[in-house]
Parts: sequence; structure tokens; C-alpha cells
Amino acid sequence: MEFDLSEEQEMVRRLVRDFAEREIAPVIRDHDRAGCFPWEIIRKMSPLGLLGAPVPQEYGGMGVDFITYAIIIEQLGHADTSLRTTVSVHSSLAELAILYYGNEEQRRRYLPRLASGEIIGGFSITEPNVGSDAAGMQTIAAQDGDTWVLNGNKLWVTNGALGGLAIVFAQTDRSQGVKGISAFIVEAVLPGFTATEIRGKMGLRSSSTAEFVFEDCRVPQENLLGQIGDGFKIAMACLDNGRLGIAAGCVGLAQACIDASVKYARERKQFGRPIGSFQLVQDKVAEMVIETEAARFLVYRAAYLKNKGERNTREASIAKLYASEAAKRAADRAIQIHGSYGYSDEYPVERHYRDVRADTIYEGTSEIQKLIVGRHTLGIDAFA
Repeated sequence: MEFDLSEEQEMVRRLVRDFAEREIAPVIRDHDRAGCFPWEIIRKMSPLGLLGAPVPQEYGGMGVDFITYAIIIEQLGHADTSLRTTVSVHSSLAELAILYYGNEEQRRRYLPRLASGEIIGGFSITEPNVGSDAAGMQTIAAQDGDTWVLNGNKLWVTNGALGGLAIVFAQTDRSQGVKGISAFIVEAVLPGFTATEIRGKMGLRSSSTAEFVFEDCRVPQENLLGQIGDGFKIAMACLDNGRLGIAAGCVGLAQACIDASVKYARERKQFGRPIGSFQLVQDKVAEMVIETEAARFLVYRAAYLKNKGERNTREASIAKLYASEAAKRAADRAIQIHGSYGYSDEYPVERHYRDVRADTIYEGTSEIQKLIVGRHTLGIDAFA
């Protein structure tokens, strides 16, 4: 594994950083306050290929490797976690689910539209009474001729109210337990499908989050993703990809907390000198830097294994757990360095503090990540 970025990777990093500073930074606070989805930024990202970074070029994407993809997501996380959430779910979960588990007709039909940003993709597994226990989902899909009839509810669907599509998981045979779950590509235009925006979130305010209701929603047979009963396997593999995206985004957020704190500590004066000259402030900055550097290399290791085609479930969980908790600590320390100013959205660390809290919850809580790492290390099958 190389520690230096390639010339292409460095070029991509600069491209995304420049785009973020030019197009995202000036409008973040207004979007956060209004809770509005940044369609104008999405439209500007499309020509750069950022909405289809890991999608092969034959399907309209950039076809980048996973370390380069992690770099892209890190830079978006540095700018705005709401936007990073939109892009990483769209790419890591929706696009890669279709790329890896869809048939050729599904890839040709959906991936170019997703990669171009014509439609935005979501991933729907969580339900009102089912969070960490994905195997206990209550949404059902019954086959009726050449369609599947879906009934049930889903919650906390990122990108769910944007009128695109979502990968939806449902029970097709309850008697089979986790082997009775199947996955479907569900387009927002289908009758019997309703998506309602969830408001009042603590953070990620300019990211779309929805509740799904299925009432005799008929999904065409050709929209079954993979085979009947493959749903749980698909979901777990997709979550590995999603956790890599979250971890990369958390590295970006933590770095943003460092950058904001260093700038403030150099400018803010107390007792006649910059607060950065005080050892207790230096201690907080040092802790942030050390943990962020460690998180970055955990992300790159997980991406490196993905590039090699090796299973990286354990490494993706380690990266997600460590990076999200490190970013949460970085945001807390940044608030403390900023003092009372950190409590106001005049400075970005206030938004980072609110946004990062979700990173330790969605796509598997920190507690679930520990279970995954422990079970893999001990060789225990959770569903044996």
C-alpha cells in the first residue's frame, strides 16, 4: 500500500476542494438554516462526474478506484456533511447495489441516469420498529403474476423524497428468516408508494430524509435486484460500502474542525496573545490531528482492500467506528476552542457538531460496529 497519493488522486482532491470552496462554502449556512436541498449544487456537480465516481465509464461514471472515491467523499465531508451524506448514499449504496447485484438490463437502465444526476438514489432498510435488527423487518412483498406487491413502512431514508429511486428491502418469505428477505429497485413514480420528508432534524438539515409508505405498491418483476432471498446478503455488502463512505466523510469533517480551530486559535487573542500559544489549546489541537490522521489511514486501508477485490467488512467497520467517534470528539474540541462563538452558526463548527452526531448512528451504530469487529475477530456467525 502506497502512502503517497498518485498524480491523478491529487488532481481529483484539488478538483473537489476547489469546487467545494467555490460552490458549496458560500451557501452552506443558508441551506442549513432553511433546511433546503441544494439542487443547484447537485446540478453543478454532475458535469464533474462526482455523482457517479465509482461507476464504470461504460455506464456513464468516472470509474475511479476506491481510494480515489474515499478522497472525493472526504473533501465533500470537509465542506458539508449534509451534501456528503447525499452523495455517499447515492453512490455507495444505490449505485453500487445496482452495479454489483443488478443484471445488465438494470445497469443500462439506471446507472447512467444515476451517474448523471438525472435521478438521485436512496437505500431503504430501517423501519419504525426495526433499526439495528434488520432481519426483523416487517415490510412484505408478495408475488402476484409479473409484479411484486409491497406493503409496509420505512423510516430515515436518505434521499428518499427527491423523486428518484431507492433500493428497498422486504420480506418475501417470513419462514426463511434472513434468507427470506429480497431487494427491489423502487422508482418514486410507482402507484401505492408515498415518500414524506422528515423535518425537525438535529443536523443534516439540507439532506433529504424521508418516510416511505407502501400500500399495495406494485413493483415490476424486472425490478427484483438479484435473486429472491438475496436481500440480506445484498444489504450487508452494501452497508460495507456505505460505512467506507461515512468514514471518509468523517475524516473530512474532523479535518474541517482542525482547520477552523487553527484559524480561530491564531486570530483570537486573550491575555494579550493568541490562544493558540496556550498549552491546553495546543493539547486539543494535537488530539484532533492524531485521531484524524489515524482515521484517514484506516479509511485508506479499507478502500485498499476493496480495490483488491477482497472482503473488507471488518476493516470498513473499524474505519466507520473510529472515524465517526474521532470526528465527534473533534467537533466537541473545536466548540471548546471557539468558546461562546462555537455555540453560534457564525462559525462552521456549530454545524459540524450537530451534523456529526448522525455518523455514529446510521448505517450501523457504533455499538453494532463493535459487534461486527468482535464477531469477525472471534469467527462467530451472528446468524448461525
